[in-house]
Amino acid sequence: MVFVETFYVLVGVCVMLFLYTRTAIPSVEDRNFQSFQRTYLMVYLLGAAGDWMQGPHVYALYQSYGMTTHQIEQLFVAGFGSSMVFGTVVGSFADKIGRRTNCILYGILYSLACVTKHFANFWILMVGRLLGGVATSILFSAFDSWLVCEHNARGFDRDLLGSMFSLAVLGNSVVAISAGIVAQVFADRFGFVAPFDVSAVLLIIMCVIAVFTWNENYGDSSVNLGRSLINAMKAIKQDRKILCLGLIQSLFEGAMYTFVLEWTPALTPAAQTTGETPRETIPHGWIFADFMVAVMIGSSLFKILLKFSTPESFMRPVFFIAALSLSVPIFMPGQQVPIFLGFLTFEVCVGMFWPALSTLKGKYVPEETRATVYNCFRIPLNMIVISILLQNFGMSLIFKCCSGFLMVACLAQQWVYSLAVTSDKPTAPSPPEVQANGSKQPLIEDI
Repeated sequence: MVFVETFYVLVGVCVMLFLYTRTAIPSVEDRNFQSFQRTYLMVYLLGAAGDWMQGPHVYALYQSYGMTTHQIEQLFVAGFGSSMVFGTVVGSFADKIGRRTNCILYGILYSLACVTKHFANFWILMVGRLLGGVATSILFSAFDSWLVCEHNARGFDRDLLGSMFSLAVLGNSVVAISAGIVAQVFADRFGFVAPFDVSAVLLIIMCVIAVFTWNENYGDSSVNLGRSLINAMKAIKQDRKILCLGLIQSLFEGAMYTFVLEWTPALTPAAQTTGETPRETIPHGWIFADFMVAVMIGSSLFKILLKFSTPESFMRPVFFIAALSLSVPIFMPGQQVPIFLGFLTFEVCVGMFWPALSTLKGKYVPEETRATVYNCFRIPLNMIVISILLQNFGMSLIFKCCSGFLMVACLAQQWVYSLAVTSDKPTAPSPPEVQANGSKQPLIEDI
């Protein structure tokens, strides 16, 4: 019952924080911005819903087709590998062919991946995982790139981006919970493949709305893909803040995706203490709902902290707390309640991480190669997840790795903060009597 009771407590906290942000933080009265906000969120949340609809029943569908555990692992590794290799290339097309076009391509590719789920054939399912991996890279790069570019092009206050990303995370969490419920209803009535059909419908609707409501915007469309990748790597190399953001994203999301694969056995006492295969003894649906509400709380906290400080500053302790929260299974193995509380704390940090990272990338990544840089960030991320999936690490070692990743991310955030403080310091003006060529200007007393 602790998982059910926790859900209601978290909902209460989430509602109070949301109401506080509505009263303490003045709302934007600009109708043009409100319309722009609705236009973006409608398309983005439909795309996110298409992704969330597929998550709960992928494993169950593969099992129902008679796939072995090894085959299922191969399919998951293929998805991350596709995102790392093909997704980086296709996602980088956004700067050249247009960010809106790339978002529509996301809907098409992911819909085709849903079609493959109707076939109980390993290689057809493999094609679906490859398409899904490419689509995932687009989801996490093109949508943000379109938003930042369009926001700046319309002349809106740059500080409003943080609020926009915070609202997107809040809506994404609501969509995740709703999609989980809808997916369960359709799976119970029509079988495990039904949620994928619903996902395809949502993605098609998203594409249609994007065509009629979004403008097209580009990076530097005059260069080819190879040059765009080279320019993106130069930007990462020349600006250490961008390099740090890439490191932070790879490490934090690497820990997060690993956590997604490990929280079930970590919360199952039999698996923790004896290493046995986890038994279905925990309410996965309630726990998932707890995690999503915790993410919503983190999103609201980000919006509140943004009023008093900058993400460069307040994200430093957030990463440190995240590292401590994932270390609980290391020091308290088998203790279900403390581990659960640690995981909830981590999810709050996740809710703060998403809008913070999007805000910082929008601030520092150059517009010309924005989508390409975003996809380059995902290369080491996918390498981390694939490396962990291919190894037969024990649970304690896995969480040690995750905590270590987050501690390094904390150090990288400290570096970002130091660089930001240094770059914000005003440079001392040159003495008035010295010209650019070093010669002495005539002063009043000289005249």
